[in-house]
Amino acid sequence: MAEIVNLRQRRKALEREARERQAAENRRLFGRPKAERRVEEARRTTEAERHEGHRLGSGPDNEMPDEKPPER
Repeated sequence: MAEIVNLRQRRKALEREARERQAAENRRLFGRPKAERRVEEARRTTEAERHEGHRLGSGPDNEMPDEKPPER
């Protein structure tokens, strides 16, 4: 025979699990000290600069958006 399931209890249990997953994600994202967040931001910036430094060629397709074209 099939197991009898109370749908209301099951729905509430699923909602509790979803809230707990969201809380865990928020703790991971926002529950870090400011110094740790700054280190992470500096690491991301360094990685982005290193990645951009590996571009090949020169031309309008490879210019950074904040670069000014050379004056003539």
